[in-house]
Amino acid sequence: MAFATINKNSPAVNNVNIPAIEEAFAAEPSLKKRVYDAIGTTPQYTPLFEDIARYTSSLLARKPDTSLQPVEATNDGPAAKKRKIQNGDAPGVAQSTDLKANKSLQFYMQDVSFAMPQRKKLTLEMTAGRGFLRARNQTSKEVEFGIALDNIRHVLCLPVPEKNQRQFNFCIIPQFGDGVNSPPGGEPAPESMVWTVNDGPAKAAYSGTGQQIGNKEGETAESMLRRIFNDNLTQTKVVRPDEREFVSAMPEAHRKGEKAYHVKAFRGSKEGYLFLLSTGILFGFKKPLIFFAFENVESISYTSVLQRTFNLNVVAQPSTGDETQEFEFSMIDQANFSGIDTYIKTHGLQDASLAEARRAKKYNVNGAKTEEGEAASAEVGAEGEESELAKAQREIEDQEEEDEEDYDPGSDGESEGSGSSSEEDDDEDGEGADEDDDDEDEDLIADELGSQAEDVPADEL
Repeated sequence: MAFATINKNSPAVNNVNIPAIEEAFAAEPSLKKRVYDAIGTTPQYTPLFEDIARYTSSLLARKPDTSLQPVEATNDGPAAKKRKIQNGDAPGVAQSTDLKANKSLQFYMQDVSFAMPQRKKLTLEMTAGRGFLRARNQTSKEVEFGIALDNIRHVLCLPVPEKNQRQFNFCIIPQFGDGVNSPPGGEPAPESMVWTVNDGPAKAAYSGTGQQIGNKEGETAESMLRRIFNDNLTQTKVVRPDEREFVSAMPEAHRKGEKAYHVKAFRGSKEGYLFLLSTGILFGFKKPLIFFAFENVESISYTSVLQRTFNLNVVAQPSTGDETQEFEFSMIDQANFSGIDTYIKTHGLQDASLAEARRAKKYNVNGAKTEEGEAASAEVGAEGEESELAKAQREIEDQEEEDEEDYDPGSDGESEGSGSSSEEDDDEDGEGADEDDDDEDEDLIADELGSQAEDVPADEL
């Protein structure tokens, strides 16, 4: 029993919770337990504890009101921290008044390592009903940032690459926060939320009533979070990598025998990882995350095909109808080309490699393939269709050979025009014909006279 030390007169022992205490200390189960212990020991002070709980709730309710004033940039601190405070007012993220309101909790987990939008340990909370997902400072008890559950567009659960210990990153991508679709009116785009959990049981996860959860047989922190999100989200579900979609040709180097689902790539000078998922392509895990949902992908092409690496170019069309954007991911190992190419063809994403202007029209990326279409695709692949990589290499080699054949190192500066060149060629042909005629006459004389031709004086000819 969690409250075994409380006497029989304690409300908790009688399964009667005091609403004021439950509301005030919902995020602090250990403190709430101490309050009930004190009430059990000295029940005459129950009204006092209730008054203290009500006053605590009123203080928590007042704190969001003081943060409604806009934060102006000053020289008192780093500008980046002030920007993070303002993130709560960005589109797709809950407004301060709603986000920080003292609402009953559906679930919370302590000591969660966040990477975005802040890098620190915070308490992850989910409020009841169609509420909010938010992060609370464990020292000041202030809500740092959050998002309304209805504004969550994608939830991704991805293995963290290149770690000795197995870990998972949960990526929460809000509306207008995917790096492709911009919010209307030129407003700042909301940032994604990313936190990391280890592959093991949850150490400090509780329901809204303070009851510890996650103790089901075989349930890890990762599987528990997936269950919580899938039970509370209606517009999307948690997406994980699937071997049937894509698996890297190179296994996880830091954990022998384990398959890898990422592809290392660069966007400019920024190194990251590409994950090819059932709903789109993610590039992470550094700011800003970029997620290409299938409905936003206009075309995918291969460029800079070298012996060991190639580049992947994604042309994205925002849902708002804005101009297309092109994203280039470079230095991808050629060992992963076959898997990437299969993934692109499977999902009907247009491949515009080496096309003249790579102006691919939007394809039915979300249309379900018929059995006949899948069979035809498999038949083409079985017949040994030339891969796009081989085609690109062959065309590059052909172009180089044509350039070598056309190049004449001795022709520089000789040609003065097409007319003069043709006249000179005609003169040379005429002179050559006269010389041939003289040679033929000499041969006839030699054939007729034979050796006597040598004795004939020149004046007798």
